[in-house]
Amino acid sequence: MGDDLLAKFWSKWFVIPSVAAAGLCALHYVYYLLVLRGRWCHSTARLDGKTVVITGANAGIGRETALDLARRGGRIILACRSRERGEEARQDIIRQTNNQNVVFRKLDLASLASVRQFAEEMYREEGRLDILINNAGLCWHSDEKTAEGFDLQFGVNHFGHFLLTNLLLDLLKKSAPSRIVVVSSMMHTHGKLDFTPTNKHGDRYPNLKSYWPSKLANILFARELSRRLEGTGVTVNSLHPGVIYTDLWDSIKADHGLVWGTIMKGFCWVLMKSAREGAQTTIHCAVEETLQNVTGRYFADCSIAEESEDARDDGLAKKLWEVSAEVTGLE
Repeated sequence: MGDDLLAKFWSKWFVIPSVAAAGLCALHYVYYLLVLRGRWCHSTARLDGKTVVITGANAGIGRETALDLARRGGRIILACRSRERGEEARQDIIRQTNNQNVVFRKLDLASLASVRQFAEEMYREEGRLDILINNAGLCWHSDEKTAEGFDLQFGVNHFGHFLLTNLLLDLLKKSAPSRIVVVSSMMHTHGKLDFTPTNKHGDRYPNLKSYWPSKLANILFARELSRRLEGTGVTVNSLHPGVIYTDLWDSIKADHGLVWGTIMKGFCWVLMKSAREGAQTTIHCAVEETLQNVTGRYFADCSIAEESEDARDDGLAKKLWEVSAEVTGLE
């Protein structure tokens, strides 16, 4: 009698839950292999003698991209806002790759003056620029502004990178064949651009704000820039890295409380790519040999993908360029 009860208890409270848990783990592993992990960059291209700038390279997919490209022998410039975090990343990348040619340069994309200062330093200190990776990005900063008074997300994600890229074009052309890689997102499909010039408070372009429109702007910028650079040997492509579990999600606990935030972060960790996995499409666009003459395209999972209808609107791309040039003071 006692043995029967023990057997039933064991079956109910241990065996069945264990089998169920094992089944869930197996399903998640299949999901990871087929969906989550995505394709991998298999290029073995070396970058010896080449210079790479990566914005936001101190964390997340930017750091993983820098780590990979440093292993390929390139001179890697970590363009970051925080000197402390940038130097920490630099030292860690050198330690892991034994590539001593990794440097930190301060760049605050929320300040156009900082962008100009960074560009001036590049021309003063660097003789070439082979790859520019516009990686840095912000989300969930809805009420904050740039130094010039624009929405922080749109300012960092688009306006700052727009000015930076244009200021570095002569160096990129000089180093051709060279590449510009723009990190966007599949969330661009939800973005709309409203070019209303002012509001009742006198704010300039007050409706160019938030994450989704900024990601649409990234693709339109890459598209228009690729058209303008035809025949120069400089290619421009944009990409969706995947849904990545990075430091951007650290604000979940603060926003939703410790318990609920921990549950949400655990759920995100299960369903999202790691930073290393998320960096693969960026790396692919930066080094894959077969892409040397591919320009103006949008990538996902290391393959050409289809962007939204708005992202293919050349008229919208030209309008965005005009507004961006006005906002940033580009001559």
